Amino acid sequence: MIGCARACLLLLPVLLGACSYPWNDPYPASQRDANIFYASFMERPKHLDPVQSYSENEYLLIANIYTPPLQYHYLKRPFELIPFAAQEIPRPTYYDKSDRPLPDKADSKNIAYSVYEIHIKPGFKYQPHPAFAVDADGRPVYAKLGRADLSSIYELRDFKQTGTRELIADDYVYQIKRLAHPRLHSPIFGLMSEYIIGLGEYAQKLKDAVKSLPPDSYLDLNQYELSGVTAVDRYTYRIKVKGKYPQFLYWLAMPFFAPVPAEVDRFYSQPGMAEKNFSLDWYPVGAGPYMMTVNNPNRQMVLARNPNFPGEPYPSEGEPGDAAAGLLKDTGATMPFIDKVIFSLEKEAIPYWNKFMQGYYDVSGITSDNFDQVIQMAGNGDPQLTGEMERQGIRLQTSVSAAIAYTGFNMMDPVVGGDSERARKLRQAISIAIDQEESISIFRNGRGIVAQGPIPPGIFGYREGEAGINPYMYDWVDGRPQRKSIEQAKKLLAEAGYPDGIDAATGTPLIIYFDSTGAGAGAKATMDWLIKQFQKINLQLVVRSTDYNRFQEKMRKGTEQIYFWGWNADYPDPENFLFLFYGSQGKVKFGGENASNYSNPQFDRLFERMREMDNGPERQAIVDEMVEMLRHDAPWVWGLHPKDYSLAHRWVFNRKPNKMANNGIKYVRVDPALREASQRAWNRPVVWPIVAVVVVLLIGILPALIVYRRRERSGALTPVHGAS
Repeated sequence: MIGCARACLLLLPVLLGACSYPWNDPYPASQRDANIFYASFMERPKHLDPVQSYSENEYLLIANIYTPPLQYHYLKRPFELIPFAAQEIPRPTYYDKSDRPLPDKADSKNIAYSVYEIHIKPGFKYQPHPAFAVDADGRPVYAKLGRADLSSIYELRDFKQTGTRELIADDYVYQIKRLAHPRLHSPIFGLMSEYIIGLGEYAQKLKDAVKSLPPDSYLDLNQYELSGVTAVDRYTYRIKVKGKYPQFLYWLAMPFFAPVPAEVDRFYSQPGMAEKNFSLDWYPVGAGPYMMTVNNPNRQMVLARNPNFPGEPYPSEGEPGDAAAGLLKDTGATMPFIDKVIFSLEKEAIPYWNKFMQGYYDVSGITSDNFDQVIQMAGNGDPQLTGEMERQGIRLQTSVSAAIAYTGFNMMDPVVGGDSERARKLRQAISIAIDQEESISIFRNGRGIVAQGPIPPGIFGYREGEAGINPYMYDWVDGRPQRKSIEQAKKLLAEAGYPDGIDAATGTPLIIYFDSTGAGAGAKATMDWLIKQFQKINLQLVVRSTDYNRFQEKMRKGTEQIYFWGWNADYPDPENFLFLFYGSQGKVKFGGENASNYSNPQFDRLFERMREMDNGPERQAIVDEMVEMLRHDAPWVWGLHPKDYSLAHRWVFNRKPNKMANNGIKYVRVDPALREASQRAWNRPVVWPIVAVVVVLLIGILPALIVYRRRERSGALTPVHGAS
């Protein structure tokens, strides 16, 4: 009993001492005050090999590992390309079919091909990696491994030796060759084979070579020449592109065109490597600011500072407002600022949000479930943080995505499709009836802006204000766009031959079919709302729900009528949105991205001119003409451009949303001391219940303890009787 009491008394100071640090901290004590950025991920990235990767969650990782020739300016809008590994932005040289050079302003009809000569900055070195390890004679240490050699190897760190070397032009040439690798299936091979001279033929050459090799053996791409891509010297290489293709520069900012050393490819191709997940898909190898040190998609993925990265100065200029927002305070400082980035798996939104509010994640998005807790709308309709968020010093950042979500009409459908006045007015009537403003308010908490055409803000060709409204759907009233009335939509419907939703030719109600892949309560709410939109003009909408594969089959065959879809920009150019209406991209006829199968010869002619032009007044005029055609023909219900809301704690600096610049981690800085102080303040252990239990136990034990002590004393005073 005395021991129990002593234990209770000893427990009190231990509990009180433990109050100095939060008990719910998910990270080890060794990370306190460390220069680490904490974020999360919800889905395992499928590909980390730059020749295959094409998803946002994958680019979040590999864009901070690799060094493509170009990158986007972190702060400027509209988006602007700047050099990364390249010394300068390459300017194409044009040639005719007789290989004679042409002037910069040459007519594109006379240009047979363009040559991009890219000069790489000396001094970039790859991250430490066993593929670069060499012995005293300069021979690779791990070049002839077998399965037995890998028996005790489970992670890259288990290889005892690593090395590095300088990044050179040959590495860029090798990666472009990998686009044609028959085992890799690059998502951009088809497009690039239309432009990079010789790439299609090179792919066939590799297919023939693979047939004579054992399965999964190394295919040495350096044994086969690619006519359109050559290394000139150690730091220079050339790419020959068919015709004139100004958008090619944007591709040079993507990981598809980042360097991959041949020895790394060879290292990962050795027997037994794939079985242990040793591959570029699992452990990328780059010369960028970070390297992947942990890839455990069931728990954590970690990027650590590449000790061989030469550093890069923080930008000295941005757009108006950046200086006032504190985004230029680190001008000229050497990046990256953060030593390590830890991405932890969070499958559920609620635990993720709770950890952000406790300070254990540095940044967060906003879900519909916690939107009202975070955001309140000001009198002018602008979002602002609630008092609770402001008291915690949380900052809100908003940005409009270079993307569009839309409802498309199948232009091959006999009812809603075609170029007749009847079908066009029907499409325009439906476009007016579907209240996008209401949809954004109900289903997106206001996180979006109504699209007036296919081109989002921030992309060349987008028009602001009255000049940018769709006059077939909106009027300009009191300095803002106002959706045309339902009466106007009904008038168009009657002019189309469907007064009050009745087909005047047959006397039967017009039924419109909407093909959807949606399932669950959320999808049902959306479809119920959409049905009501059609009811406003007395049209019956029938929703045909199906699985994704069946839906895709309908799209390929052109048997859908109306559908919902979206597009995220690959690069910030109007061509990347307007090509979605180019006849040669028709989904049914050509298997392209023109999902509505829109076909307009005049539009196609303008598109072919526009895509080969540099940005300027002449190009803007052509874009305006093309957008006007699309608004008039209405192959889409112009939906919305998503608006991203993101939150950051007060200890996070230099953060500016930029969906084009996926390599943004190197710009971000954190204050670990402020973070730790905030975590302590927000997560003080609640110990009074435990103290209360200890006190109650002591009170309960005390009477028994007193009785026990008295008995001990009385026993000690009793005389001992024994033999005399």
